[in-house]
Amino acid sequence: MGSRARGGIIDGAGLLLVVLMSQSSAAAQDPKQKNSYVQNIELCNGSAHTSIEARIEGCTELIGAGRDSAAALPIAYNNRGNAYTAKGDYDRAIQDFDQSIKLNRTYTKAFNNRGVAYLRKGEYDIAIEAFDEAIRLDSKYSGAFANRAEAHLKKNEFDRAARDYDEAIRLDPNLEAAWNGRCWTRAILGALQAALDDCNKALQSTSNSAAAYDSRGLVYLKLGQLGAAINDYSSALRFDPSLASALYGRGLAKRKTGDEAGGDTDISAARRIQAGIGDDFTRYGVR
Repeated sequence: MGSRARGGIIDGAGLLLVVLMSQSSAAAQDPKQKNSYVQNIELCNGSAHTSIEARIEGCTELIGAGRDSAAALPIAYNNRGNAYTAKGDYDRAIQDFDQSIKLNRTYTKAFNNRGVAYLRKGEYDIAIEAFDEAIRLDSKYSGAFANRAEAHLKKNEFDRAARDYDEAIRLDPNLEAAWNGRCWTRAILGALQAALDDCNKALQSTSNSAAAYDSRGLVYLKLGQLGAAINDYSSALRFDPSLASALYGRGLAKRKTGDEAGGDTDISAARRIQAGIGDDFTRYGVR
């Protein structure tokens, strides 16, 4: 699939409200403790571009204090899990999501986010099981459908991915990641005009998405519009110079225009980043 997720990953974050202070008599009676408590809530919520380490620290303080309600603790574990996921510490993230779910068996965001952690860890079947449960609990959870589609893409289950993207978009037409993911999926399946429409829709929402330009580049490559493909791949590489699929696709397009040297350079660079990228493109129907 290249080096970047097609549809993006959607992390559902919980929100710990400041009114939780009323649940702690000690915090209410001690102004210093009250201020510290409010600050930890804000940190755990990830307010104001809070750093990952500060988010973890704020959630840890709330969890360790052990004085919040049964509704608040699952959120604190979920939010800390999200921070660990952002840090790339997937095992700790999964432990926190497990604890969040143990405390609240119907907390859909924790199931979704556990799926995200397993997806990033490369354990796709377990990720799908988590997304399945999130969707079972909330059949309108568009993000979980988009995330499950991503897991199916990773397993080369393109028809299943397309169906999940269809549902994600039906539930939330403003979900940019799903439009991009469906563009890529449709391009692989050969529904090229529909794929092009999806990519254009994704790029209307954001003009700085390497993945969206990369997806549209594949569409143009398969349509034989080589100049447009090279332009889109170059745009993708401006935002992500190490995106193997964009390098390889641009290399193929350059070769087809007669630029053998330029094509070989791009393809060699792509293979250094991802050794099996050529096999991926063969599977996509491009040689």
